[in-house]
Amino acid sequence: MGYRVNSLVREVAVPPIAEAHGWVSGRVFPPSKPLLDMAQAVPSYPPAESLQAHVAALARLPDTSNYTAILGLPHLREKLARRMSENYGARISAERVAITAGCNQAFCVALTALAGPGDEVLLPVPYYFNYQMWLEMQGVRAVHLPCRENRGALPDPADAAKLMTQHTRAIVLVTPNNPTGAIYPPELIDAFYDLAKAKGLALVVDETYRDFRVDPTPPHGLFSRSDWVETLVQLYSFSKVYALTGYRVGSMIASERLLAEVAKIVDCVAICAPHISQEAAAFGLDHLGDWQREKCAAIEGRLQALRRIFQDNRLRYSLVSSGAYFAYVRHPFDGEPAALVARRLADEENILCLPGTMFGPGQDAYLRFAFANLDQASMPEVQRRLLASQSH
Repeated sequence: MGYRVNSLVREVAVPPIAEAHGWVSGRVFPPSKPLLDMAQAVPSYPPAESLQAHVAALARLPDTSNYTAILGLPHLREKLARRMSENYGARISAERVAITAGCNQAFCVALTALAGPGDEVLLPVPYYFNYQMWLEMQGVRAVHLPCRENRGALPDPADAAKLMTQHTRAIVLVTPNNPTGAIYPPELIDAFYDLAKAKGLALVVDETYRDFRVDPTPPHGLFSRSDWVETLVQLYSFSKVYALTGYRVGSMIASERLLAEVAKIVDCVAICAPHISQEAAAFGLDHLGDWQREKCAAIEGRLQALRRIFQDNRLRYSLVSSGAYFAYVRHPFDGEPAALVARRLADEENILCLPGTMFGPGQDAYLRFAFANLDQASMPEVQRRLLASQSH
């Protein structure tokens, strides 16, 4: 019979991105109808040339092959603390910053430090599927908080309060949201903070796509609260803002008390984030402000171009919410499973997107488009193919 595998892991769904890419694996797409890949959020451009040159030089330095401190290079922690302090108009110390191997790892180690088997975590639906997967693997129950279409795909603190039990340990928010693109207003984030604080819970706020907001005001004012360390855990990523997805470098800002527990977990999992990746992130913070703003403006242009195609009255697909890298779309095929619709778009229209069911229960009417993968000029072609698909 052989060995057994952990049943908590065995029962988790397969990675959704890999499944979707399997739909088009081995296919050859004609120049007249190339694949429009909107499955995974990946920058469509490489890192800045200056960053690439910097990394190439770093690779020749013996020290960059060594481990760093578990919670990251001190100078990167300091630089990020200064940047976050500027962004939020608050004082954030480097001692409360940890560098992780991507934001996914930041979430995993944070939630492992906060919750254990039998505990519960409130997770808005539709959710970022990796977060659901991790909680399941840890024996933590994800309690699903609905983000209703009539609220612009935003969760309601009143709903959250009704779902809490003595086993609840944390509330998770992702803003700008993956998969919906919805940007949570500061007052909504404040309300969730107040709820978490009143109940003695952690509020975990993933701001991976924060830099792709066009609003110059701070996303929220939580860091200005004198007691934020008792409630807030903020997650961030360098992957999208500097096009460093494969470098795997992210961060967590939290109390020193929580980071002490996180360090134990990171030491067992990866010891530290990759040394060269941390140096790349530090270079980006120091030198890529103009480059970052240029790329963010380009993504905003793609967003506006995408929104325009849904103004076509002939199009029966409807835009539920959009922002940063993502759009959440209601498909027009009532009663048809989203997985069937997404697969048909891949097979017949060479559009690769994800069905809403990959992001939680009750999502069969929806599709997720990671539109930032495409350039602005591609949006009319998306429109043409969606219109063609309606004849099915």
